[in-house]
Amino acid sequence: MRERGPRVALLAIGLFTPATAKTAIGVLRYARYPVVAVIDPDRAGTDASMHVGAGAGIPVVATVADAIGRGADAILVGTAAAGGRIPDAYRPALATALEHGLEVWSGLHERVLADPGLRAAAERGGGRVRELREPPADLPIGGHRRPRSGTATVLTVGSDAAVGKMTVSLEIVAALDRGGERAAFVPTGQTGIAIAGEGISVDAVVADFVAGAAERMVCDASERADWVVVEGQGSLTHPGFSGVTLGLLHGSAPDLMVLCHDASRRTVKGYGELPLRPLVELVRLYEEAARWSRHPDAPRARVVAVALNTSALDGRDAARAIFDASATTGLPAGDPIREGVAGADRIAHSLREARAERMAAR
Repeated sequence: MRERGPRVALLAIGLFTPATAKTAIGVLRYARYPVVAVIDPDRAGTDASMHVGAGAGIPVVATVADAIGRGADAILVGTAAAGGRIPDAYRPALATALEHGLEVWSGLHERVLADPGLRAAAERGGGRVRELREPPADLPIGGHRRPRSGTATVLTVGSDAAVGKMTVSLEIVAALDRGGERAAFVPTGQTGIAIAGEGISVDAVVADFVAGAAERMVCDASERADWVVVEGQGSLTHPGFSGVTLGLLHGSAPDLMVLCHDASRRTVKGYGELPLRPLVELVRLYEEAARWSRHPDAPRARVVAVALNTSALDGRDAARAIFDASATTGLPAGDPIREGVAGADRIAHSLREARAERMAAR
């Protein structure tokens, strides 16, 4: 059920597809504020769900003016460009929004008001900008705080970048909520922040403070929840993003981990010459890396389930991938999107069992 709040239009000019509109898709699935339109002139006149499988009943329109006509008072950049720069095709649309006094939400690395033309448009029309990737200025170095006693921290970790860690985190929170437990989602990327309305995008944090940012968010969330579910980033084995992954792993200090994997992927995203590591090897790597920042006598952080993204597979191949992931790792496996509640609840059940075992061993 959508709550009251800003009426948002998603900007995805020419890029409203499953492969290129990650932020838009996440917001369409999970945001509690109303989404009134998607802006993409290439697909105008259609329904959002036709293109990305989410957002049934939300129209795709051609222009910002069309979105304003549907009541939009905020424009969210719904795609992520290589290098985090604002696509040139987006700049006129953003200028129009700012000239009409709308709020612009952007999770790109390039700051909107760093563009002189967009800054002038904001000054003319009074539009404001919310930079989702802007980190706080007072972040600490990690390793000095611990969450509230009794809280279980879960981190989603990946075989690669862009395999569904945010989606899995949100589905785990929903599954725990269905079981009557208090669970909090900790967003660590721009899409999660756009959905939740808070968080720190750790890939925009100075490297020395990534662990401190994660630690702060986990400790704060533990004051209001018994389960803290942290959105993972990148992969330990990704040549470009492993630094962020490791900082987040040490700062969040998870008790339990869920390994996320795109079952159709064979090579590292952006590095086609590098094959993905086997799942059983990734389980070992994450558990070993989690030990580096812990006392030798502390309980080890375990990977307790595998969450698969099987969206690119047909039904038979998806079922086989889920079976194989479980058989090779010895862990429960599921796809919380394809299988729905059953897949998410299977993963949540494994977390509950692992937490109970940890508590019994103390």
